[in-house]
Amino acid sequence: MAKSQPVTIQILAPLRAPITTLPGLGPKLSTLLARLVGGPSIRDVLFHLPVDFLDRRASPKIRDAEPGTLATLRVEVIRVEPPPKKNQPHRVIIGDGTGFAEIVLFHAARLTQFPIGARLIVSGKLERFADRLVLPHPDYVASQLQEQEFPWVEPVWPLAAGVVSRIMRRAALGALARLPELPEWHAPTLLQRRGWPGFGAALRAMHAPQEIPDDKPAQRLAYDELLARQITFAVVRARRRKRPGRALTGDNRLRQAALQRFGFPPTAGQALALAEIDSDLAAPHRMLRLLQGDVGSGKTLVAMLAMLRAVEAGAQGALLAPTEILARQHYATFRKFCGVPVALLTGNVKGRERSAILAQLAAGTLPIVIGTHAIFQKHVEFRDLALAVIDEQHRFGVDQRLALGAKGAVTDLLVMTATPIPRTLLLTHWAEMDTSRIMEKPAGRQPITTTLHKLAELEKLQDAIARMLEAGGQVYWVCPLVHESEALDITAAQMRYAALQARFGAQVALAHGQQEPTVRDTALANFAAGICKILVATTVIEVGMDVPRANVMVIEHAERFGLAQLHQLRGRVGRGAAKSYCLLLHDNKLVANARQRLALLRDTEDGFAIADADYQLRGAGDYLGTRQSGLPGYLLADAKRDAELLPMANQDATMLLQADPRLESSRGQAVRVLLNLFDQREAMATVRAG
Repeated sequence: MAKSQPVTIQILAPLRAPITTLPGLGPKLSTLLARLVGGPSIRDVLFHLPVDFLDRRASPKIRDAEPGTLATLRVEVIRVEPPPKKNQPHRVIIGDGTGFAEIVLFHAARLTQFPIGARLIVSGKLERFADRLVLPHPDYVASQLQEQEFPWVEPVWPLAAGVVSRIMRRAALGALARLPELPEWHAPTLLQRRGWPGFGAALRAMHAPQEIPDDKPAQRLAYDELLARQITFAVVRARRRKRPGRALTGDNRLRQAALQRFGFPPTAGQALALAEIDSDLAAPHRMLRLLQGDVGSGKTLVAMLAMLRAVEAGAQGALLAPTEILARQHYATFRKFCGVPVALLTGNVKGRERSAILAQLAAGTLPIVIGTHAIFQKHVEFRDLALAVIDEQHRFGVDQRLALGAKGAVTDLLVMTATPIPRTLLLTHWAEMDTSRIMEKPAGRQPITTTLHKLAELEKLQDAIARMLEAGGQVYWVCPLVHESEALDITAAQMRYAALQARFGAQVALAHGQQEPTVRDTALANFAAGICKILVATTVIEVGMDVPRANVMVIEHAERFGLAQLHQLRGRVGRGAAKSYCLLLHDNKLVANARQRLALLRDTEDGFAIADADYQLRGAGDYLGTRQSGLPGYLLADAKRDAELLPMANQDATMLLQADPRLESSRGQAVRVLLNLFDQREAMATVRAG
């Protein structure tokens, strides 16, 4: 493809200028504004979009004006009436030849806006007081000579203390005045088909509208950001696939022996995921694949078979788990089915045992190691680490993930999560990874009956628990807090433990994250062994607990948990032959949204359906973290509104880079400006490097 004249990114220099260069903003206001808009530059002001618009174009005569409406009046100031008593308002009498009205001012400083005889435009919400039409503290006052500058359609921006609408408007208009004419990075056919304005026109329609804009300007701007991010993901994927790797192939002898010990063939979903992983392992580039599987879908078997492929090829595999509980569970599974030496390496493995494991890893005589963060520390060396598997990958930072991958010269990486991820989030946060999904559950997993109960029904529920225990069952009882909270009316784990122990005695154990590890591990081990029948716990049991006899999950104040976490907790039961139950205890009075979310969990066990519905209900948030709403990391795109644009941006980015991988065409040059505008520096660095 022929090169075009380069478009220099210096065209963006006016947008990189600091907010302090905008007119009418001193150092204090500039600091407050930068905090509000999320950055110090003029671009950040422009990207702080309004969330609504006020229509002030209704301009009736006084005789026709309706109380309770937002109106803009063209009037003359007749007189000013001082307050008859202290602490009462001033009244400004206004007229327009058809009648009279009053402006009410509690702040005398505003009287300077109303000199007698002045012809003004005043706007605000009208009220009726006795038989008078009243306009308390008008939002806007301007001379009729300034009608062209009057905000007849007023944007409503998100604001913060110290930054009122007037200041935000001044900043936005000043920023628009600095906006350069940028090259168009979208295909003309797309703009025509969608009816989208240009980039500058879209910003002006939002910040300085002449009429209430439809959704097209906001869509255009959101798509700009989504496309920039999708191009970055596509560039990163392409760069990864160019990184040299090696083909890992095996003769299936270890796999077949493991499956014979396991006793069941892989499900169709497991077989498909394994085929995709095998294809990556056999390719001459490094694998970076995300394996999604609902609770109990059999991801561990897939990971084990993938690691055995590496061992068959004469190399080593490592599995990283976020907790020692989960690491020990994986270790027990691998030892039972693998048929090759497997070691457990955690912070509690010390002395000669630890030294022996490290020596075997360095010598290559230990093919598989499973552990916690201990396995990626500097002194842990492998002879030939070919495949690293990270379970519950969202609990590890990127640095930790890279540290494990760096243990081998050309290490393939498989990351797993039991938290189903909606398609929108796959495209926005995991798009640099290839993705496999295991949709169904293996044979033998029991359905779980989920029911909702008010906390007022607690005594009846404990009677039901007693019957479950008599029938040989075991019970998880999850509470959201460890200690009693003065701020939140939630029964803490320690209080619930004491209450249940008073009724059920030594059958009750307690486990939470603030206990000494040995105390907590003993409680968990006693529950797993059946010595204790009720385990009161916090979310420390969310992963890593596999107790087939446990068939009841009670979650107290379920409305306080996210749906994904509730679904994870529910997955701790249903692992044995007995019928299983999940009892969701909630506040006696639930808001509609909370009731809707819990009803969704009651009505389905499909984790992917739950994830998608939860995403629609509350947006993405930091889906696997702490934030509970919104689309994190994005400035202009909205999770719900723009979901249908994501696949389009993904396809557009792929086709663009296939046709113009160095972004040298006319459109490619414009896209370079787009990438810089949205700070996609990683993509730009890769494009420059070729």
